[in-house]
Amino acid sequence: MSMVLPPRTAHPAGLFTSTQQLARRVLLNFLRSPQMIVVGTLQGALFLLIFRYVFGGAITTHGIDYVNFVVPGFITTGVLFNAMYAAVGMAEDVGSGLVSRLRSLPIPRSAVILGRALADTAIQVWSLAITIAIGFAVGFRLHDSAGAALEAAALVVLFGFVFEWLFILIGMVGGSAQAAQGFALIVFPFTFISSAYVPVASMPTWLQGFAENQPMTVMVNAVRTLTQGAPAEALVGHPASYFVVRALLWSAGLIAVFAPLAVATYRRG
Repeated sequence: MSMVLPPRTAHPAGLFTSTQQLARRVLLNFLRSPQMIVVGTLQGALFLLIFRYVFGGAITTHGIDYVNFVVPGFITTGVLFNAMYAAVGMAEDVGSGLVSRLRSLPIPRSAVILGRALADTAIQVWSLAITIAIGFAVGFRLHDSAGAALEAAALVVLFGFVFEWLFILIGMVGGSAQAAQGFALIVFPFTFISSAYVPVASMPTWLQGFAENQPMTVMVNAVRTLTQGAPAEALVGHPASYFVVRALLWSAGLIAVFAPLAVATYRRG
């Protein structure tokens, strides 16, 4: 008597393996066509040069040279502008049907989103290194310890990872790459109405409340005080630890909101 065997099912991949492979795919795609990030990095460098040499002479930053004030702002807000490309990339994956195919595979649903977030954060490190190099080329200098500077760099990478979740979510709900890029322009109020490029005290009173109490100002001031030490602390009115703790709290809160939303949106799709 012959025995009928049950159909063989695919062995589901674990979270670590799935995340690793999906992150590798994103990185390979970047290496094949890095134009978007390269253009974004060059655009950021151009804005830095304009603020350094065109607007810098008209902006007063008491006790600290403007170049040392503005470069930490550009480094920190750069993660927002670079993260915008995660929205476009995710929207393209949705539009091409790749996400639908991934949903049919026996892999954890969260691996698809986590893999992209990690890969895009790794790409941001490359962009961060270029921005820092340009900053030093235009006169930026550290005025605190090397350890504090490394802590500042680690914070910037963390901020990049945090905002990747927001833009991945935008990419999934945008409907198309063009729409996702348009939605991603929400970064502009948070970058320009902050302490990134000018002291908050120089803004109209009705803007200062928003500028002081939004995440980019806290994150920028954390990086600024870690790299510039006492002069920056005197300018912003608090020690570095004050801003670092609050930046970490903002990061935890944003992850807690946008990571579950991104995964839930992927599952519903």
